[in-house]
Amino acid sequence: MKIRSKAALALAALLVFAVGLAMAQDVAHFVSGVVKHVDKDSKTMVVKAADGTEHTIKYTDKTTWKGTKDAGEGIAEGSKVSVKYTEKGGEKTADAVKVAGKDTGKALSQ
Repeated sequence: MKIRSKAALALAALLVFAVGLAMAQDVAHFVSGVVKHVDKDSKTMVVKAADGTEHTIKYTDKTTWKGTKDAGEGIAEGSKVSVKYTEKGGEKTADAVKVAGKDTGKALSQ
């Protein structure tokens, strides 16, 4: 095998490895908005962003919460939230949720 073809093969292998590594890592996304719906049984919430898009986001026991006493218990429709989440297979899962309060959310949604 020639040196150029070995170098090209090594470069191709490195590129495949780098793409695979990039795909394996979770990319963090952020959304802020008003909670439109909460389903505590399925541990999901629908957050309506300022641009009108609605995001259905699942929360887990690993989700960290700020501004509420118990994980997921203090969140209610009308609450203003900021959510950091990851997305896999079209499912959004919250890593962290910051709850600003219900009155703020109502004011912003009107």
